[in-house]
Amino acid sequence: MDPVYFTRQLAINRDRIAALARGITEEQARWKPDPESWSILEVVNHLADEEELDFPVRLKMILEKSEKPWPPIDPEVWVIEGQYNEQDLHESLTRYMTLRNENLGWLDSVENPDWDTVYEAPFGEIKAGDMFVSWMIHDLIHLRQLVDLHSLYLEEIVKPFRLDYAGYGGIPEKEPAEIEAD
Repeated sequence: MDPVYFTRQLAINRDRIAALARGITEEQARWKPDPESWSILEVVNHLADEEELDFPVRLKMILEKSEKPWPPIDPEVWVIEGQYNEQDLHESLTRYMTLRNENLGWLDSVENPDWDTVYEAPFGEIKAGDMFVSWMIHDLIHLRQLVDLHSLYLEEIVKPFRLDYAGYGGIPEKEPAEIEAD
């Protein structure tokens, strides 16, 4: 594993997320394709809370060989209790970026981390390296979600015009792994 590469990807993903959240209207920031989906604003607030309460906190605990239990998290409840969709997008994005920058600084300060350090989580063993790369892929999952939200919003506001000339066939209803399995 190349920790320099993964740390760099976390920095690049920070900028990608910011680019997808900037320059949009308040209406678009709060828009949802359906009641069960998250808005762009909700995604940004979720990412900020993950930076504060999840990945870096748990990675530190693993690397420090802590025997303390992980602090509980409940991202689905946070969206509702934190009224994510009522927040200010600029403030939420600033919070996310500030936290990510602090966490990147922390990662740069860790000397000779043992990525094979194991922590006994409630679901079983997890290595520091597992947590580190999961943090990065978590970004990519939400980057895809942000791109999908942009596409679905555009699809909605351009009606009655069609997007198919561009090669756009809409957002697949199934995840890529499910599509391949069919």
